[in-house]
This record gives sequence, C-alpha cells and structure tokens, in this order.
Amino acid sequence: MTEIPNRPEAIRVALIGTGNCGSLALRQLIDDPRFDLTGVWVSSDAKVGKDAGELAGLDVTTGVTAINDLDAIIAEKPDAIVYCAMGDTRLPQAMADIRQILSAGIDVVGSAPGVLQYPWQVIPDKYIERIEDAARQGDSSVFMTGVDPGFATDLLPFALAGTCQRIEQIRTMEIADYASYDGATVMFEVMGFGNQIGDFPLLFQPGVLSIAWGTAIRQLAAGLGVEVDEIKDSVEQEPAPEDFDVAVGTIKKGTVAALRFQIEGMVKGKPVIVVEHITRLRPDLRPDWAQSAQPGGSYRVEIVGEPSYTMDICPTSRNGDHNYAAILAAAGRIVNAIPDVLAAPPGIRTTLDMPLVTGKGLLRL
Repeated sequence: MTEIPNRPEAIRVALIGTGNCGSLALRQLIDDPRFDLTGVWVSSDAKVGKDAGELAGLDVTTGVTAINDLDAIIAEKPDAIVYCAMGDTRLPQAMADIRQILSAGIDVVGSAPGVLQYPWQVIPDKYIERIEDAARQGDSSVFMTGVDPGFATDLLPFALAGTCQRIEQIRTMEIADYASYDGATVMFEVMGFGNQIGDFPLLFQPGVLSIAWGTAIRQLAAGLGVEVDEIKDSVEQEPAPEDFDVAVGTIKKGTVAALRFQIEGMVKGKPVIVVEHITRLRPDLRPDWAQSAQPGGSYRVEIVGEPSYTMDICPTSRNGDHNYAAILAAAGRIVNAIPDVLAAPPGIRTTLDMPLVTGKGLLRL
C-alpha cells in the first residue's frame, strides 16, 4: 500500500461527507497534487477511524483518519472545505454547517445545500443574508454546484446561448435509468420509487420542485437578462408492471418505477426556461417519454432560437456506469473549482461570476 507524500505547497482541503459524491471528490483530493488533505468528516460511526484512502477506494494510506467532529475539522484551519454531506433531508443542519465554516474563515465548495447554487428569489432573503453575513465575517466564499442542477443547467446552456442571435426557449433534461443508483435515501425518501402511485414524497409536494430546481431557472433567467413571472412544476408517475430488483431493493408491482417531472420558468405566460427529468428504473417503461442519447442515461440541452441547438452530454467512465460517471463529473466540477473559489470575493458565488474552470493541471500522460 502506497503512502501519500507531504505536499507543503499544496492547497489544504478537508472533506465533509463520503457518500456517492463525497467519496469521488475525496479520491481526487488524494490523487491530485494540487491539494493536501487535512481531514475527513463522516456521519456513519462505522466509518470513523478509517483512513481516507480506504474511504476513497484507493490502495493508499493518507494518514488522515475519518472523524465525526466538525469542530475538529475546522480547528485544522484548511484553506477550503468540500461539503458533500446530505443536504436534501437535513437542510437546516447543512445551512448551519456552512455558516459555521464560513465564519471560521474557510471557503466552501460542494454539492449541498443545493439551494445555494443560486438562492435569490428561491429561498427567503433572511436565510441568504445569514450565509452572506458569515462569509463577510470570515472573509470567505461559497460555491455550490453539481450536474443537474449544476453545469448541465447553467454552464453548458450559457455556452450555447452565447452563440445565438435570438432565443425563444431553453430546455435542459436529465434522461436516466436509476436502477443501478445505490443511494437509498434519494431513491426512496426523496424520489419516492417503490411508493404507491399518487403517494408523493417531499420532493413532489406543492412548490418543492420549484425550490429544488428554482436555482437553475433563476440563474438561467439572470444570465439571459429576463424576469421570470412564475415557476410551475408538475410530475407524472408510472407503475411497475411486475416485481423487479434494483440496486437499492425490490420495486413491487404497481408501485412507482418511472417518473417524469418538469419545472417551467414562465415569462409573459410562456415556458421560456424549462428543466425536465425523466427517470426510469427499467428502459422499457414509458417509451413515449424522451429517450437518452446513450444506453443508461444522458443529459440534454435544447435551445429554440436562431440558431437552435440540441446538445447531448453522455458521461462514461472506465470504473462504473452512467450514474457513476455523472456523479464523478459533479465531484470533478466541485474539486476543480477550489482554486478559483479561494481567489473569489467573499459571499455566495455562482456560475455567473465564477471564471471558467478549464481543467488546468489535470493532464495525465
């Protein structure tokens, strides 16, 4: 087993959360010579005391063992913290963690809370101001990102929109088979797979989708220079035709096995900015819904205008399937943004005011 050498000139970074995204971010923090890992926080008692290399699935020893004490992580005074702890089901706690870290003068880059990707007109101003106050106190900044919401709903649409002479609508889509996704909390509690038809989880309660993806709608609107009058959301559920197994368990006949939901940013009565998700647990379900550009799943950006565009993004990996590759992309976007977040002014930073992350330092021959 290889030992990781000291990196005295590297950026000192700690990691919070070693789930699907966090473990992949951790892998890069260990492998990438730009960074020096100072600590790892975990929520599971079973992970406490394990070396970071083991938690990242690497055959290396880092000398950094996992703890569940956030104060101790902060006391090491890293330059930045990568925050990948669950935010969907523990939003107040995640927001409190971010404030504590920022107040201590530590920059934050991460995947959660997702509302911080672009919180204006999405969450009440008082919650935004608390984050901004903490950032001013610590002279620190925070940048949240991901895939969708994330670079597939902001960075890539903006890149295409910048070549248009006229735009009538922007639609971003995730079209994916989640059968191999092994996050039980997301699958059952957040998305409601395996529920009875009409039994909607928290994500599909009135207005929740408009908050969860409101960050994408509002950020695209800001970049386009338009005012969204209203955000509408809707969801369709499709039942399983028989019992079948997926990574997180058994989906019973008649329970939810496919979903289609969309969030529409309305401008003068027209859906100008649309986010659509089609999530299946079997590829044969609802063939009339949009199909992915590669087996398993893809992302799509559609622009109706002059010129019009359809761009399909097909993440793949040597080490996993499409779901793994998409999470890997989110982790890469997070970690690669660290140097620019350190250089950014204090406060909540977004794709609109972050410089283009180019992949500098990533070439491996």
